[in-house]
Amino acid sequence: MAENLTTVERAFELARSGECDSVNGLRQRLRREGYDAVHLHLHGAAINKQLVDLIHAARG
Repeated sequence: MAENLTTVERAFELARSGECDSVNGLRQRLRREGYDAVHLHLHGAAINKQLVDLIHAARG
């Protein structure tokens, strides 16, 4: 896990980084990094919209 960040903190960090091209890809990356219960922490329309917007902004 990256620097003891929470699942949500790491999700937003990844979304801003441009390293993931979708929320699904972001979730997969979190699981590979060892984050548990990703589906619980990143569930809901509001957080998904925020992540999508950040991913799109980061990827231009």
